[in-house]
Amino acid sequence: MMVMRSEERTVAHGADEEAEARIARREALGVALATSAYGISFGALAVASGFDVWQTCVLSLLMFTGGSQFAFVGVIGAGGLAAAPAAIASALLLGVRNAAYGMRMSPVIGRGAFRRALAAPFTIDESTAVSLAQSSPRARTLGFWITGVGIYLGWNLTTLLGALLGDVLGDPKAYGLDAAAAAAFLALLWPRLRKRQAIAVGIAAAAVATALTPVLIPGLPVLVAALVAIVVGWFNWFAPRAAEADPARAEGSA
Repeated sequence: MMVMRSEERTVAHGADEEAEARIARREALGVALATSAYGISFGALAVASGFDVWQTCVLSLLMFTGGSQFAFVGVIGAGGLAAAPAAIASALLLGVRNAAYGMRMSPVIGRGAFRRALAAPFTIDESTAVSLAQSSPRARTLGFWITGVGIYLGWNLTTLLGALLGDVLGDPKAYGLDAAAAAAFLALLWPRLRKRQAIAVGIAAAAVATALTPVLIPGLPVLVAALVAIVVGWFNWFAPRAAEADPARAEGSA
């Protein structure tokens, strides 16, 4: 009797893991398809900023971090080669977050220098989010790899498509493609503006960047505005009070 119950539990556990794996695959593919669509905007915007089709494709193949790519071509498009140092700095600043993702994803990826080196290019916002949303180790692993590899392939294909279309279409302003980078950043930023501290940082950084844009070369206003987040985080301004952060604790002390 005990053996039968043990076998039933094993079968049920296996069925649960398979169901979680199916959910992870479905979510990963959905996110990969949705995110890849941004590559069309990037390809068209890069060509409009002065890059040729091959340079645009190489950026996606080697850099492969959407925010940094948009920042790089945006700054170069506004300031030319003279703004290259600021463009590189902006791209690196936005890419720093991937290092934090790497530390968080280390247990999911597993040990081994080769395995971690292979996972490094795919450790991005979306693959991290999909992976950590899963509840079992197998589902987390599937979510990470399917999302990361899927976006890499899709992003590079749509970058090529966008670059070819942008080369044919001409002036990006006629189609609103010049606003693609700003729209993409806003789409990434908006869901995070739910707490008082994040809202304060966003407003202050926007004000600083707007004030400095007329007097500094392209790219530098964004770097200076990033200091707002450092200052606010260092002094922990606008952070929620203990009662707000932990409602259960507040109820217990009432």
